Amino acid sequence: MNTTLARKNLMALTGLFLCLFLVVHLVGNLQLLLPPEKAAVQFNLYSKFMTSNFFIKVISYLLYASIVLHAVYALVITVKNRQAACGGYAYDRRGTASPWYSRYMGILGTVILLFLVVHMKDFWFEYKFGSLPLDREGNKDLFSIVVESFGQLWYLGFYTVAFIALGYHLLHGVHSAFKTLGIYPRKLSNFLYYSGIGLTLILTVGFIVIPIFVFFKYHMP
Repeated sequence: MNTTLARKNLMALTGLFLCLFLVVHLVGNLQLLLPPEKAAVQFNLYSKFMTSNFFIKVISYLLYASIVLHAVYALVITVKNRQAACGGYAYDRRGTASPWYSRYMGILGTVILLFLVVHMKDFWFEYKFGSLPLDREGNKDLFSIVVESFGQLWYLGFYTVAFIALGYHLLHGVHSAFKTLGIYPRKLSNFLYYSGIGLTLILTVGFIVIPIFVFFKYHMP
């Protein structure tokens, strides 16, 4: 029982940390909405800061560890829940008691994890180990890679589906994390619940709007 509780607490903590990262990442990506020349300079400067600042590097390593731990413990919890269900009930009414996305967190998480692998390969790996050209300020031109990627319809579609999956994942995960950690006082329950919905909408819509904007801004005549 204690082991299960520890796993759930770790899932909650790493999930909330990843939410914080998503907020910071969205703020950085909003620079792609600036006028083209300014967007290129600002986004490349932001990318340089995120990969060269010592403090950010430490946070990044914590982030990578959080992603791995979150994925591993999600898998462990899912497997154990299924094993428990196999010994279960003659008549299972969970479908009427919980929203569909809370029952398919494993599938949603798998879509997100697959997207992260592709996303890290195309951007983080290219920035760290690829031969990117330099912009006029002498910084690696990640902006051009991002614009090129969002010009591909398959990638735009995949990106959109991944963030819809992330939205449903967050819709269940944010307030569940607070409940798991015991940070869910009755007086604040409605506030935390609707704050979670608000955060989910902001992150989901924000991340989806940016690539669509880039596609129409830079790839449509």
